[in-house]
Amino acid sequence: MAQEDVFKKVVSHCKEYGFVFPSSDIYDGLGAVYDYGQNGVELKNNIKQYWWQSMVLMHENIVGIDSAIFMHPTIWKASGHVDAFNDPLIDNLDSKKRYRADVLIEDQLAKYDEKIEKEVAKARKRFGESFDEEKYRETSPRVQEELQKREALHERFSKAMNDSNLEELRQIIIDEEIVCPISGTRNWTEVRQFNLMFKTEMGSTAEGAFTVYLRPETAQGIFVNYLNVQKTGRMKIPFGIAQIGKAFRNEIVARQFIFRMREFEQMEMQFFIKPGTELDWFDTWRKTRMAWHQNLGFGAENYRFHDHDKLAHYANAATDIEFRMPFGFKEVEGIHSRTNFDLSQHEAYSGKSIKYFDPELKESYVPYVIETSIGVDRMFLSVMCHSYCEEQLENGETRVVLKLPAALAPVKLAVMPLVKKDGLPEEARKIIDDLKFHFNCQYDEKDSIGKRYRRQDAVGTPYCATVDYDTLNDGCVTLRYRDTMQQERVKISDLRGIIEDNVTITSLLKKLK
Repeated sequence: MAQEDVFKKVVSHCKEYGFVFPSSDIYDGLGAVYDYGQNGVELKNNIKQYWWQSMVLMHENIVGIDSAIFMHPTIWKASGHVDAFNDPLIDNLDSKKRYRADVLIEDQLAKYDEKIEKEVAKARKRFGESFDEEKYRETSPRVQEELQKREALHERFSKAMNDSNLEELRQIIIDEEIVCPISGTRNWTEVRQFNLMFKTEMGSTAEGAFTVYLRPETAQGIFVNYLNVQKTGRMKIPFGIAQIGKAFRNEIVARQFIFRMREFEQMEMQFFIKPGTELDWFDTWRKTRMAWHQNLGFGAENYRFHDHDKLAHYANAATDIEFRMPFGFKEVEGIHSRTNFDLSQHEAYSGKSIKYFDPELKESYVPYVIETSIGVDRMFLSVMCHSYCEEQLENGETRVVLKLPAALAPVKLAVMPLVKKDGLPEEARKIIDDLKFHFNCQYDEKDSIGKRYRRQDAVGTPYCATVDYDTLNDGCVTLRYRDTMQQERVKISDLRGIIEDNVTITSLLKKLK
């Protein structure tokens, strides 16, 4: 199945099975805004719990906060967002569609990568076991030709981004003959900058109102609270502050479902360290965060690091963890060495000292910061895309199943009476009443048992327990496993022990350790 078709099916599946709905759906929706349904919110909460517990429970020197969405407007002046939080935008005059110039060029780079990989794949198929991929990449004229084009474009693009050269970005689009995906033409406008922050007003009267912003990131709430946390928690450097919260960006080019939205959720941790140690800590967190992702079992080949071509003016190291989506490798998390820029700026703009007194060095300094920042919605999408599966069964039917990691699945156990009579529903309810305190259970009695299995497969439920007539006599149920569809008779008293070890967040955390 083409990856484009997979993505369309995932989007459709999300709506059909209560994971994600277009916001304001009965009013024809609101662009790039989505609501999470009954299954989606459970999966999303499980992702957040996995992150939070891996940060706060597993690290004695990391604590959490929850800062306000509204903050003093000078904070955004100090952070640089008022003056420099921009995207380079370009319009196609024929389609009247607007695009991010940098994304158009990144897509072109990806096309060169795809051409190279196709050449390698054809050669691998042709030569079989004797294929030496490294040698082929070095000696194939076609691969080298595409590689040289890619490297030349990459170098030119990196320089234009670092120099904020909007004219050069447009010229690259012209020279690469990049066309509008809608009109197919190259009738482009000039590139211009667009600020992404949402503005609103705060105040009891129109005359007394002043401009405030919906926060475009959660990090600044951590920075302005770092000294409060350090003092009240008696924290010693190195220490971290974690936060999960909503952020808002007026994305003009919102696309690819929940990958890029105007209202989204972030999981960020700012790690405060002694100046001079930042690159060592950057490397440590780089490895730690990749291990967290790979711990879900989606395959190491589906992840990669992408070092930034353009470093933010305050950073001295930055990399993204990218995941293989149906539309290519895309960023799901960023790790940045932010130096002491943010804290120094807030100290300067507020006029208040926020230096840390180091009891070992007996001196005060502004700490450096390593940031890990992951988008909850992008993480959600990567989990859904990788878990979606269509299987051909022996009887010729097709099974749609979400092979979610059991600890992330919205429902852990579905309990099903074989029929809706003769005391079977009551016995099923007893099982749920006992187990619902330990993990999320669902009662399901509608339709044939086969249809119920398929319905639970589609929402990713890892276990189904069927109560039949024998249950009333032997105290056993038929336990079905989602991924293998195998079934076995187990005692009701053993259900919790069999299931709980595999479906809790703790089971994931133990594998991390």
